[in-house]
Amino acid sequence: MDLELRGRVAVVTGGALGIGRAVARELVKEGVSVVIAARRRHLLEETAKEIEAELGGRVVPLVADTTSTESVRAMMDAAAGELGRVDILVNGAAAPSGLVRNSVDEADPDLLLTDLNTKVVGYFRCAQAAAPHMRELGYGRILNIGGLTGRSSHALSGMRNLAVVHMTKALSDQLGPSGITVNTVHPGVVETEHIHELYEKEAAKQGITPQQVEQNFIDRTPIRRVLTAQEVARTLCFLASPHAGGITGESLGIDGGLTRGIFL
Repeated sequence: MDLELRGRVAVVTGGALGIGRAVARELVKEGVSVVIAARRRHLLEETAKEIEAELGGRVVPLVADTTSTESVRAMMDAAAGELGRVDILVNGAAAPSGLVRNSVDEADPDLLLTDLNTKVVGYFRCAQAAAPHMRELGYGRILNIGGLTGRSSHALSGMRNLAVVHMTKALSDQLGPSGITVNTVHPGVVETEHIHELYEKEAAKQGITPQQVEQNFIDRTPIRRVLTAQEVARTLCFLASPHAGGITGESLGIDGGLTRGIFL
């Protein structure tokens, strides 16, 4: 299927690694010019060079800190100035796996605030900065990368993903009349640079090996495997396209069936 994305411009935060990097790569394959934003310049530049060398296209690395409104606005204005427009925003900048995963007795409130500021308020800052550019076009796609911890209670940082869902619905109401859709996806267990850190932490907590932790996830997943970042990215590309214009305010799990809850 032709996603009809050629000529569009996307901003992907958290675009240097993991799912963000995969999204940038898939968008470039669809003919999108992409700005990748994160805090570490050297990783951004490496990723931009790799994607351009492999696929051609245009990938612009811009340093940004989503905890800073000034930094986010400067990045978004630079993206529009460099590429002429902003059609798509993929919000992916966040602390890997959440900063606070332990018990209420041990949890650090300051780390929790940092987690929420980086992801929830950070996503809002980016959406707020991108919306005027999208309104000018009468078209926009804001895609928020959440996480399955928002649908369970085993990690306190899961509240960040639940808050993202609420924000998604609120923004979809406000921005829909301007032709802008807003959706959240919740990736499951995905093969990225950070997943093995999660396996190691869970292994230490449970007194088993990281390999056993991975196998336990696989055994609980109906499709019996870990997902790839590319699979998540392809779904996001569809949601970024004109074909998904009727989908907004939604929260979609891309988890191989790992979530057992029923969401109406």
